[in-house]
Amino acid sequence: MTPLPAPVRWLYSLEWRRGFFDWARSDGVTWIYIFKVLAAAFLTLWLAMRLELPQPRTAMITVFIVMQPQSGHVFAKSFYRFLGTLAGSAVMVALIALFAQYTELFLGALAIWVGLCSAGAARNRNFRAYGFVLAGYTAAMVGLPALAHPEGAFMAAVWRVLEISLGILCSTFVSAAILPQTSSAAMRNALYQRFGVFAGFVSSGLRGPHASAAFESANIGFIAQAVGLEGLRSVTVFEDPHMRRRNGRLNRLNSEFMTLTTRFNALHQLLERLRSRGRTQVLAAIEPGFPGLGELLDDFAGRALTDADAQRLATRLADYKLGLPEQVRSLRASFLQSAPSEADLLDFHTAYELLYRFVEELHSYALTHASLADHHHEREQWDEPYVPKTNWLAASASGIRAAFVLIVLGSYWVATAWPSGATMTLVAAATVGLAAATPNPKRMAFQMACGTLLGALIGFVEMFFVFPYIDGFALLCLTLAPVIVFGAFLASRPAYAGVGLGLLIFFSIGSVPDNLTVYNPYAFINDYIGMVIGMLVCAAAGAIILPPNSRWLWRRLEQDLREQVVFAISGKLKGLGSTFESGTRDLLHQAYGLAARQPKVQSQLLRWMFVVLEVGHAIIELRKEQAILPVHPAYAESQPWRQSIRVMGRALMRLFIQPNASNLERGLVAVDHAISRVQATDEPFARHFDTSALRRVQSYLHFIRTSLLDPQSPLAELGRAQGNSHAP
Repeated sequence: MTPLPAPVRWLYSLEWRRGFFDWARSDGVTWIYIFKVLAAAFLTLWLAMRLELPQPRTAMITVFIVMQPQSGHVFAKSFYRFLGTLAGSAVMVALIALFAQYTELFLGALAIWVGLCSAGAARNRNFRAYGFVLAGYTAAMVGLPALAHPEGAFMAAVWRVLEISLGILCSTFVSAAILPQTSSAAMRNALYQRFGVFAGFVSSGLRGPHASAAFESANIGFIAQAVGLEGLRSVTVFEDPHMRRRNGRLNRLNSEFMTLTTRFNALHQLLERLRSRGRTQVLAAIEPGFPGLGELLDDFAGRALTDADAQRLATRLADYKLGLPEQVRSLRASFLQSAPSEADLLDFHTAYELLYRFVEELHSYALTHASLADHHHEREQWDEPYVPKTNWLAASASGIRAAFVLIVLGSYWVATAWPSGATMTLVAAATVGLAAATPNPKRMAFQMACGTLLGALIGFVEMFFVFPYIDGFALLCLTLAPVIVFGAFLASRPAYAGVGLGLLIFFSIGSVPDNLTVYNPYAFINDYIGMVIGMLVCAAAGAIILPPNSRWLWRRLEQDLREQVVFAISGKLKGLGSTFESGTRDLLHQAYGLAARQPKVQSQLLRWMFVVLEVGHAIIELRKEQAILPVHPAYAESQPWRQSIRVMGRALMRLFIQPNASNLERGLVAVDHAISRVQATDEPFARHFDTSALRRVQSYLHFIRTSLLDPQSPLAELGRAQGNSHAP
């Protein structure tokens, strides 16, 4: 048989195919996205020109703004852009009707509106924030040019809504019809892969201690996954009816995963404290109960958890949970033979209480995951949504910054009567709104200014040296394509996203021809100068006026993080666990992003998160235990142990609102007193952790105490400063 030529053999080689698929999953996705941007942009521009819309460029700009690699994101962003445009247009018409003859009043009212919308963008998450951005700068982009002809304001708003609607329709059509990349597929992949990573993390942690850096890195990853999965869930409902039917279970699954990580972190931290204090006797009694769970999870570590795998996991966990109480009793009986101290016995009970709760949550997670195989399931009934937490001062700072920029630039325009002052002001309104939803507004605004300057240079060449010599729509597309490809490529790279966005949007505003093209180099140059100045003012405002990446905001977010414990103590019990978990992680995720390149600040925030989650979660469990106590004199509200827990709650609130040495001392005294009151209370049930409510209460109190005394906690510095006498 004649051997195949070398080039043919290479085409059939496994190495070539593997390389191609790797490229298709990475850079290939980017180039598909760029091709779809081109197709949607040119389709929109052609239709806008054929329909003789006043500003075809507005429809084209809509494509650049809403187009995303995944179709679910396009649908979600288009939906909120449309709502934002309607709101902004309605407000603009109202402002023109009220202040058409009073430019100063109009600018003041517009500044207030844009400030409120920028604050809303900073307050909200995902594409809801973008809806606020659009509501703000649509009013500016339509209203400022309409000041010269207020009688045409209503029609200007109508035309803008039509132009944006055309851009939205073309974008969604192209995204869904041409090589669609679905958000639901990305969500399934993230959901299934996440548990494999977590199972490996737990399995290795049950066998031995994690390195501190690895433990922190893994937890940051789990937090980012929880926040990211919530973002994906919120967009898949626009795209996939299959996922929409499971929306409640997906919400529940994310909530249960957050609880899982908190449960395991609590157990891991307790074991680490015992190791650091050299408590070998109690560790030797505790650790024999862990290998069974570690071996069970080994089968699921490092691999995707399918629905069938989740059902198998749930069955095995149910069997393990059923045999766990008897195993604990056996280990406890052996431990008692060594005559342990009361503190060692408390550590033993607390460790196994935490393990049992972790297994219980793990079983619930597996059942919810397995239920995804069914279109309808009882676990869909879930009314504890992910609740993001944003600092009100940070949101207000964005609003103040936006209002200040508009007042300054609008005043300059009125004072100088510069013909391009309106362009400068409306572009500043758009820039300050787009930058408000980013962690670093200064950087975003400056990058957009760089992209706009690049667009001005390219646009000048094309407008005055290329467009006069071309004829027909095909040649227009040919001359615009290189700029769009370059801008879309930059926008797909996170490090240069602002440059790409500025190039695409403001090249289109200044250089894409309308149906009636006007060649006016003086107006062209003036408009681009105004655009760049407006963006540079936005960048300066982001650096000077309450910058979000400065120390003041880290401290505010740290305070908000600590006050989550206050929320755990005083909030309504219904849905408290999910709200506490999601709010704490959301705060840490924001703070961690704002403190980029500040490892010491990030480490301090992470340490606060651990102690807040540990103490807050233990308090919520205490409150749940007390809420379901049976009717018996030992559990009455007037019992000393219940009164001591209320006193402890007030002491902990003071400690986390104002952490200092004296408040730490009061908190520890209150916890010790509560433990002693619980120990002194007679109970009608055997003191086993699966039958005794007071045994569980005592375990949670002891865990709170160990958390407050943790040498790695930020509170430890307060204790060392005072020379705390409480034995760990």
